[in-house]
Amino acid sequence: LVSTEEDKYGVYSHLLFKYFLAEGIVCGHDLFVASAKELPTNILKELPAPLLDNCRNEAGEEAATVPSEDDSMQIAWRYQNFPKMEASPSTSSRFGHYYDISKTMSSELIQSVKCHSFFLPEEPSLQPTIKMHDTNCGYARLLQSIQKIIYQEGFDGSHPQKKQKNVLRIAIQSLGSMLWDDDICCTDNPKDTHSLTKFLYVLRGLLRKSLSACVITVPAHLIQNKAIMERVTNLSDVVVGLESFIGSERETNPLYKDYHGLIHVHQIPRLNCLICDVSDTKDLAFRLKRKQFTIERLHLPPDLSDAVSRSSKQELAAAAKLLSSGCGAGAGGKKHLDF
Repeated sequence: LVSTEEDKYGVYSHLLFKYFLAEGIVCGHDLFVASAKELPTNILKELPAPLLDNCRNEAGEEAATVPSEDDSMQIAWRYQNFPKMEASPSTSSRFGHYYDISKTMSSELIQSVKCHSFFLPEEPSLQPTIKMHDTNCGYARLLQSIQKIIYQEGFDGSHPQKKQKNVLRIAIQSLGSMLWDDDICCTDNPKDTHSLTKFLYVLRGLLRKSLSACVITVPAHLIQNKAIMERVTNLSDVVVGLESFIGSERETNPLYKDYHGLIHVHQIPRLNCLICDVSDTKDLAFRLKRKQFTIERLHLPPDLSDAVSRSSKQELAAAAKLLSSGCGAGAGGKKHLDF
């Protein structure tokens, strides 16, 4: 179970949401798309088109411009003790696929897999088969629909699947918003503070006993009760937050001119352990290129020129201190993520 904390305007979280679905179609997985504000069929129509490996000219050109370790260059003294890292090294084409966000996926490719949809305003009010005392009606109907697909399509292992080694990808958009008939986003004392928690408990049980994976997006910036978000984090395997620069001071700050936002890794899974790992990597940023969405390490400029304001210089010093603590723990990885 992967929880994605939406950015303020939901631009980049919705993009990652579509990447997850597009990767499922390319891999031949069944999809289950649930939403309360947008028709799942419209979401599928906006999926990015897959790219061939030899078409990644943009990523290849950037990788070619990275200087080698043999090049001698003088850097600021404050960066001399930092671990050496490649800013944009070449990535392996064997991991995942690449997509062109300027184009949409063909309808023939989408129709090659089985896509199940759940649109809350159009779902009938049925008596749920999952017994949940005082649970939100929208959540109960969603759980009933997920359970029905898992059992009918053989993802629980009780019946042989029509396609061998198939996986069900479940994607739920803006879970916990007002459109799901939940008031956790509009008040500090909602009527039922445990409604979302109970939903995630049952959902985790369905995922654990089936061949399925789930990604949910949560409007964390609207949830005023932080205890609810702590419970959502504890019930998730991976928690990632997106902080967009749109409308903030960092949008015009020259220190962040090469990026469009930050990615905060709040929690990652750890095998053979009772607790989940809390990542020490604090220097991840993302940027939206012409055709790709790229996640890479945050590299701030070493030069403090006169063009940078005093407040920006202070922010640079604080960011440099943050990088020194973050890069030291995560310096082992040399690759950035692009899609």
